[in-house]
Amino acid sequence: MALRTPDSGFESLEARYLTIERFLPFLLLTVPLLPYVLSQNPSAGALGITAGLVVAAGAWIMGMVTLRPGWADRTWVGWIYVPGLVAFIAALTIRSPWFAFFTWVGFLHAFRFLPGAWRWIGCAVVAVFFGMSQSGGFHRPTVSAVFIWILLACVDLVLVGAFTLLGVKTEEQNQARKGMIAELAEANQRLEEVISENAGLQAQLLTQAREAGAGDERQRMAREIHDTLAQGLTGIITQLEAARQTGHAAEHERRIDNATRLARDSLAEARRSVQALRPQALEDSKLPEALASEVARWSATSGVAGEVETTGDARPLHPEVEVTLLRVAQEALANVAKHARASRAGITLSYMEDVVTLDVRDDGTGFTAPQPAAPQPAAAQPAAPQPAANGRSATDGGFGLIAMRQRVTRLAGQLEIESEPGAGTAVSASLPAIPLASRP
Repeated sequence: MALRTPDSGFESLEARYLTIERFLPFLLLTVPLLPYVLSQNPSAGALGITAGLVVAAGAWIMGMVTLRPGWADRTWVGWIYVPGLVAFIAALTIRSPWFAFFTWVGFLHAFRFLPGAWRWIGCAVVAVFFGMSQSGGFHRPTVSAVFIWILLACVDLVLVGAFTLLGVKTEEQNQARKGMIAELAEANQRLEEVISENAGLQAQLLTQAREAGAGDERQRMAREIHDTLAQGLTGIITQLEAARQTGHAAEHERRIDNATRLARDSLAEARRSVQALRPQALEDSKLPEALASEVARWSATSGVAGEVETTGDARPLHPEVEVTLLRVAQEALANVAKHARASRAGITLSYMEDVVTLDVRDDGTGFTAPQPAAPQPAAAQPAAPQPAANGRSATDGGFGLIAMRQRVTRLAGQLEIESEPGAGTAVSASLPAIPLASRP
């Protein structure tokens, strides 16, 4: 993957510097010719020799460096090119001190093409000729002249070395900066890919969340419809059938009134379920009072005696906990009225430190309570549930029991059912006693 690093200005400046570096040797070769001619008045032959050296030096640089930039990384090129370049520098500075400008190319290329300590040796040789040019050019060597050449060469070597080392450090920092920029660009590319991937995952999660929310809402509505409309319609049908069968006008009127009241209550509860509001019974009173009112209405409708007992320190709980307990009580009582043929039923609401429990008992016919399912082979097919004598399924398969279990387990609670044929039924729901100010 190609990465584009941000251009901070150094890249374009470096490109211009490299262009100048390619053409600088030729400029430093040709410019000294003019002061050489004007100041030294050379003969035609001397000028021809000097011009020939300039052309030969330019051809040497062009052939070894300019036209073959890839050779800069080959060690053998330095061992051939630099000595030849130093020879041209020596010849030209001997011809005229004005070619001291060209000796700067020797410093640059010695550091560029020679390895290790040989760079300094090459620069030292070039510095000798540079010092010679500074002292007025080549003339008969004397002790004082040689001393001056060496002194100037040392000063030049120190100055050139200092600036060269500074340039090398700057180049190293520049390369490190380029590496960091490339790594940052690559990291940004990976970050963009991760962000894009996360965006896709987020969209997928949102879709799943919407689907899960729709499923949860469907389950909630199914439970609410069962706990309000279904139970209400069952009670209405029961009251209307009893009214049709009775021969007493007062009893007939009472059954009709019960059916009318059940219809109104069911309609009100259905509207509250659609609006996701708490049951009306919990809006007007606390949970123990709501259970007592519910049992009183149920007894009046079903004709089965009922009682409510509260133990422990009754206190307000989170609305979800109270609604769940009320719905469990309503479903359990509805099952007693439809199936148990009981003479009495009782509800016990127990407040403990961390748990609240609801127990619903009846003295009806009971049924065979389901046992924990044993592991079966993959090929084995479960037997169809057999109905008990009272008409209820022998397994926890009815929607009412399923809805009770879903309500309880979604709040990290437990639902237990105990029953035996002829010994009645007990339904126990236990939930965390979440205070009113907390969230489930």
